[in-house]
Amino acid sequence: MKTLLKIAIVASLIGAAGVIAYRPAATYWAQRSRVTWETASIERGDITRYVNSTGTVQPVLSVSIGSFVSGPIVELNVDFNDEVKVGDVLARVDPRLFKANVDRDEATLATRQAELERVEAQLQQALNNYIRGQKLRQTNQDFMSDREMDVLVFEVKSLQAQRKLAKASIQQSQASLETSRANLNYCEVTAPVDGVIGLALASQGALVTASQANPLTVIRRIDPVRVDVTQSAAEIIRWQRLSADAALPEGADQTVSLQLADGSTFENTGSLTAAEPRVDETTGVVTLRMEFANPDGLLLPGMYVQAEIPQAFLRDVVLAPQEGVTRDRRGRPIAMVVNAENMVETRSLEIAQDRGSDWIVTEGLKDGDRLIVEGLQMIGEGMPVTPEERGSEPAAQGEGASAGGESAEGEAPAEETSAPEADPAQENAAPAEEEPAQEDAAPAEEAAEAQDDTGN
Repeated sequence: MKTLLKIAIVASLIGAAGVIAYRPAATYWAQRSRVTWETASIERGDITRYVNSTGTVQPVLSVSIGSFVSGPIVELNVDFNDEVKVGDVLARVDPRLFKANVDRDEATLATRQAELERVEAQLQQALNNYIRGQKLRQTNQDFMSDREMDVLVFEVKSLQAQRKLAKASIQQSQASLETSRANLNYCEVTAPVDGVIGLALASQGALVTASQANPLTVIRRIDPVRVDVTQSAAEIIRWQRLSADAALPEGADQTVSLQLADGSTFENTGSLTAAEPRVDETTGVVTLRMEFANPDGLLLPGMYVQAEIPQAFLRDVVLAPQEGVTRDRRGRPIAMVVNAENMVETRSLEIAQDRGSDWIVTEGLKDGDRLIVEGLQMIGEGMPVTPEERGSEPAAQGEGASAGGESAEGEAPAEETSAPEADPAQENAAPAEEEPAQEDAAPAEEAAEAQDDTGN
């Protein structure tokens, strides 16, 4: 009887401990197994609308350098990526032939000038003869006949014509000399603008020709730089038809930012400087030009960039995470929202454009809405949900987990502690129970034997 009583007591203690530990454990597993829907709070406000366009970087100035004269290059003074100033000598062409041409033209000019002096002297002599003849004829007409006077007039007019030819020849010689001197100067290929030298396409000793198709090099000015982007004609029309409410207010930031090929943002902002007043009939786009400071030379000509251009000022709109917006069967944007009763509502949206990882929503969401951004596949219209704000700690689940953990951890040591305490008592009680049991069993056997003898 004592053994059964102890067994019952131990069993009742174990059952009580299980009942005590059941509730925290049940709460823990319920919190852990419950489904939550992550939401994001919506706030309305004003925002600048941007349009993104892909463009290419262009230098503000690009000059192809060639040679005005033909000949071998005897000197090359610059290398790739050198910075040059106006007037710097880039290369020299062999000047010997051009120096000889200058000497020849100078000699020709001197000859023509001497010829002019001779003609003028003859003309002066002819004029003197004509004057004398007129004086003699005035004194006595018999002294000079008409034929003799005609000869004197012819000689004067002939020499006057020769003087004009001599002067024209001098001008021709001077022009030829200027050409020869210019060609001699062109033997030095100089930089017409400030900039950076590109890849040299000729080397020392190479033969160049006047006005050849391939330039010797290219000088580019890359600070500042221009960025040319294209915009569709439809977008330009929408831009120009914006109402006064949507137009950018005075004083608003109208700078343009660039996103580089590696995804980073260019440190300097730029501005829109010009728009081509023409639509390309083959592509239907308009070219926009922007200018950016480039002191470090990070932007290089030909580089593709993404330009973010401010286009409009949108008032009372919402930035909604893109993962919280889906499409219905007709392709219209919709969103799932948790109302005040934690019920799911479906909203049809009007989207202006994307902005990074968000949508700019003009209609369909109001201030304070809780947009479901996770678990959209498991919900439907009118379904009750347990919302959980994005970025917040799961309080209920954490408390349940900690409570369950503390209960489990708290009960386990109690059981472990009680078990060692019970073992010595049971070990000590066992011999004591066995001895009385054996003593009681002996008289019982003797009584049974006596009854058998009496019966017999």
